[in-house]
Amino acid sequence: MSQFTPEPTDNTSIATIRTLAADVVGKANSGHPGAPMGMAPVSHVLFTRFFNANPKNSKWFNRDRFVLSNGCALQYILLHLLGYKLSMDDLKAFRQLDSLTPGHPEANHTDGIEVTTGPLGQGFANGVGLAMAQAHLGAVYNRPMFNLINNYTYVFTGDGCLMEGVASEAASLAGHLQLGNLIVIYDDNRESDLIGLRLRSIFPIDGDTAVAFTENVEQRFVSYGWQVLHVNDGDHDLAAMNDAIVAARAEKNKPTIICLKTTIGYGSKQQGTHGVHGSPLKPDDIQSLKSRFGFPPDQKFYVPQETYDTYQAAALRGAKLESQWNSLLAEYAKAYPKEHAELTRRISGKLPEGWEKTLPVYTPADPAQASRKLSELVLTAITPSLPDLMGGSADLTGSNLTKVKGTVDFQPPSTGLGNYAGTYIRYGVREHGMGAIANGLHAYGGIVPFVATFMNFVSYAAGAVRLSALSKHQVIWVATHDSIGLGEDGPTHQPIETAVHLRAIPNLDFWRPADGNETSAAYLVALKSTQTPSVLSLSRQNLPNLEGSTIERAARGGYVLYEVANEDMTIVSSGSEVPIALEAASLLKKEGINVRLVSLPCWSVFDKQDEQYRLSVLRSGAPILSLEALTTTGWQKYSHEQYGLPAWGASGPYLKVYEKFGITGPNIAAVSKKVIAFYKQKGGQVVSPLIKAL
Repeated sequence: MSQFTPEPTDNTSIATIRTLAADVVGKANSGHPGAPMGMAPVSHVLFTRFFNANPKNSKWFNRDRFVLSNGCALQYILLHLLGYKLSMDDLKAFRQLDSLTPGHPEANHTDGIEVTTGPLGQGFANGVGLAMAQAHLGAVYNRPMFNLINNYTYVFTGDGCLMEGVASEAASLAGHLQLGNLIVIYDDNRESDLIGLRLRSIFPIDGDTAVAFTENVEQRFVSYGWQVLHVNDGDHDLAAMNDAIVAARAEKNKPTIICLKTTIGYGSKQQGTHGVHGSPLKPDDIQSLKSRFGFPPDQKFYVPQETYDTYQAAALRGAKLESQWNSLLAEYAKAYPKEHAELTRRISGKLPEGWEKTLPVYTPADPAQASRKLSELVLTAITPSLPDLMGGSADLTGSNLTKVKGTVDFQPPSTGLGNYAGTYIRYGVREHGMGAIANGLHAYGGIVPFVATFMNFVSYAAGAVRLSALSKHQVIWVATHDSIGLGEDGPTHQPIETAVHLRAIPNLDFWRPADGNETSAAYLVALKSTQTPSVLSLSRQNLPNLEGSTIERAARGGYVLYEVANEDMTIVSSGSEVPIALEAASLLKKEGINVRLVSLPCWSVFDKQDEQYRLSVLRSGAPILSLEALTTTGWQKYSHEQYGLPAWGASGPYLKVYEKFGITGPNIAAVSKKVIAFYKQKGGQVVSPLIKAL
């Protein structure tokens, strides 16, 4: 028997969502009215019967999380009705410049938005990360009689999201992890952005998924280990929707996907067609829609008071739940003071006092080691004092060196492979899913996620990395095997162009440390940069610890490693090429040629230093040559001349590969002499490349 109790305001509230969707998109003359209109009934059931959150405090830690993976205006409408900091004027400003309602939901921009969605599939994978975070923190801090962290994650998704590989990767892992706290509602309306927007000029059936998406979604998710439920009438059957969510919440050992048959653009004259997907409804259609639901046809942005009252009641329920939770947390503090102190610190986003003192410090007398090994030593040193760290590798643990001895795997207890309190995640070969899941882990709060793969394979996750930066997610990428120095695996694995792509992403710090102190500095800045993702580009080959490097100096992003007066030239370099540049400078010194050496492990951090400091490092007076075993693109900002790889790398022992491309001490010395001679012959003052008009 159904547990659903209908309310007199249900139909009016659902009609409000539909008509607001038409008005919001219509006024903007841009957007997607169809999905909000089709998903209005299930949205109403979820947010008035189940969803636990307090709109007056959108950061209440144990709130349920909601992700609109196929991001559209629906979420803004719901936030407004519930009483978040989103006014009717904000809805009217949908997709307008500097509004709180941009074209797709953006985290850290609009109150109540958990993650940035719009690029299809990303939100689905974020939802898996949110669910993993709850499972982990609940396992660490919950105690008998103190079920502090027990929220659900709800995800709305569509055909387009389920076509994207990132969603498949995340869904597969979620099934393995038995995430019973994850509930996905699949809007099965046979439409997708992919088909509707990219292929509509090719196929006669505009937008119908039959042209490219005919798989059995149910069987696919059954094979992943999910519970699959069905609602055949997503337009009217509120009881079935309600009961499906009840059943999903009752399943504790599997994530659930509810396959919901809806009619896109329900109520429009064009309902059920692609015409209502990605274009505003025509004015007469909007008037017809409102008349159909008994609303004033000529009144725009109309919200009946009973709709506001209904959603206010849901909001008050959430406020009461938070109050009860705060009381429980206070009692928890008395019973478990140590755990309470740690949990509240983590919720606040602050790291433990003095953790920086655990970072390894090196001298030139210490043995040469690969920077991937130096990264492992950092993780080993800091992990005991940083329970916030949670991460893993895309099936490359033995190469990335990211598993600290003694740490437990994050696994379902029933597998015998670990438990949910574990902090090491076995992502499998799922780089894109891994990156998007890490965004969800950080979005949840209380966790600083790190992920690892070969540098070249960060490219697989480019979409997730971009959203990390846009959303201000502090995700740390451990990217090993970062150049032609990986040797025999050859051009398929040598990331010639990857670094410049990552360096070009706003609000992302790309680090390429040259030795132990620089590796420690990279972790120092990455862990202190709470709103910035970082990529640590690490070598396979051993690197000596350099005279003149310190954590403090490297933490500025760039510094003078080897200083001389009245230099003939400066070489600026990063990572594994810094020792080669140092060798070249030593050879030139024997010939009476003075060469300074600058290490520039992180361009973006260096760019944030004051102008006086930057000009003291890359100063005027002599030409500056950059050296890196990657493409030279981008180095023009910091040097007059550039030396690197003109194209792809090569397969062979790494020293032979370096020799093939002339990245050796003797050849760089010869190149340096050519540069010096050119600028002497050219004459005139050599001005720092940092000095620009703009």
